Amino acid sequence: MLTDFTRDALFTTGWFGLMAVVWFGWAQEDPPTRWRARLGAGSVLGLLLTAGATVLVVQRWADPSALEGRYPWFGVLVATEVLAAGIGCWVLARRRETRWMAWWVALVVALHFIPLAFLLDDPTLAVAGGALAVVLGLLVPRLRRRPGPTSSVVGAVMGGSLLGLSALAGAVALV
Repeated sequence: MLTDFTRDALFTTGWFGLMAVVWFGWAQEDPPTRWRARLGAGSVLGLLLTAGATVLVVQRWADPSALEGRYPWFGVLVATEVLAAGIGCWVLARRRETRWMAWWVALVVALHFIPLAFLLDDPTLAVAGGALAVVLGLLVPRLRRRPGPTSSVVGAVMGGSLLGLSALAGAVALV
């Protein structure tokens, strides 16, 4: 987002746009009817940001990246995130608490932004991750009162946040 590496900002734009689509899609599991059009619109905007950023990333692929020399650590971080999300979902499934899977995965994603900020030399990622983790924590009482899966609320929050962060990264890249 607020990085000196244009290629990284463009890649973040595209990736966060794509992940917004994923979260808006997960939110479609059981949303209130009035949310459906907004979730769909968010997905379309995410796809547009992803498509535009992908073209620009390809054009600037030779530009420097904060990840140069750090790619193995990036792989370790992603593998750790996937493992944590998977193990947590497995535990939730064993406990018959599958309704909390979306919330758990969202928390893992939010927290992984903090070490990612160090790898990408972008402290705004740590702020975003910390803020998302706090928001997810604040959602717990509401989610406990709501029957069914947590995916509609969590997906909307994560999708909207990632869409906003994607747009911010895109604006930084273009400036």
